Amino acid sequence: MHTDPGDLVAALDIGGTKIAGALVDGRGRLLRRVRRATPADGDAAAVMAAVVAVLGELAAAAEWSGVRAVGIGSAGPVDASAGCVSPVNVPGWRGFPLVAEVAAASGGLPVVLVGDGVAMTAAEHWQGAARGHDNALCMVVSTGVGGGLVLGGRLHPGPTGNAGHIGHISVDLDGDRCACGGRGCVERIASGPNIARRALAAGWRPGADGDASAEAVAAAARAGDEVARASFARAARALAAGIAATATLVEVDVAVVGGGVAGAGEVLFGPLRACLREYAALSFAAGVQVVPARLGADAGLVGAAAAAAGELGLWGLPGNAPGI
Repeated sequence: MHTDPGDLVAALDIGGTKIAGALVDGRGRLLRRVRRATPADGDAAAVMAAVVAVLGELAAAAEWSGVRAVGIGSAGPVDASAGCVSPVNVPGWRGFPLVAEVAAASGGLPVVLVGDGVAMTAAEHWQGAARGHDNALCMVVSTGVGGGLVLGGRLHPGPTGNAGHIGHISVDLDGDRCACGGRGCVERIASGPNIARRALAAGWRPGADGDASAEAVAAAARAGDEVARASFARAARALAAGIAATATLVEVDVAVVGGGVAGAGEVLFGPLRACLREYAALSFAAGVQVVPARLGADAGLVGAAAAAAGELGLWGLPGNAPGI
C-alpha cells in the first residue's frame, strides 16, 4: 500500500463497557477521539449500531480523508483469521463478523483485527515501555489478564490474533476452576476481582466507604495490612510463573505490565520481581526485566492503529509476524 506522512488509521478499542474510537497519525497521536457506552446487554445489531455511531463521528472529521485503514482491538476471544469476535462480556456477539461489518461501515477500507492484549502490546512496542526490545511480553492485568508478544522485532498475534494470552496459562494445576473452563489460570489468581475476593475470604475488610475493589486492597497493603499484602503477593507469584514460562519458551527479555492492577505499584512489582528470580532460573530467562506500561488508557487505540499499520505497510512500521 502507498503511504505518506499524512496517512491516518481509524482505531477502535472495543470492550464490555465502552467503544472508543480515534484517528491516529504516524507519530501515535490521537487527533480525534470518540467514545460510546457498549450496550453489552443488547443484541448483536445494537452493539454494532454503537460501533457504527463511533465510526460515523470519526468520518465526520475533516481529517477522515487521510484515513487509509481501520484497526480494531477487541475484547476476546477474537478470530482474526475469520474476522469474527465473541467477547465474553458482550453476549450478543458470538462469532460476530466484525471485520466485514466495519469494512462496510467505513466505505470499504482495509480492516485489521487483533485482541485487546495484542493491541496493548503493539502500542507499548511502538511508543511505550517495550520500545527498543525485539522480544517482549506485554500484559494487561485488570478485570481479566491478557497479553501479547513481540518476537524478532515484530508483533506476533498468531493465526487468530490471540497469541500471548498469558492470563490463561495454568500456574496452579490443582487450582480453582477459571471462567475459561481451565484450572489454576493466571487470571483466576492475579486479576483485580480475584485479588479482592481472596483478601475478603482471608479476613480483610473494606474501610468506611465500603470499597472492596483491588484498588482498595492495594491501598490497605501500602498501609501495612498483612492480609492485603498476602493477596497481592499471591497474584505476583502467579504472574511471575506465567512470565517465567513465557520467557523460557520464546526468550523474551522484557515483560511490560499494565492495567488497573499495575497501578498498585511496588505492592505488586516488588514481590513480582522477587518471585521471578525464583522461577526464571535458566540463564537465558533469568535476565528478563519487569517494567510498568507507559501508555495507560490510550494503549488500546494506539495499538489497534499500530497493528493495522504494520499489517498494511503504513508509517514504516515492521509487518506483523506471519499468521494473522
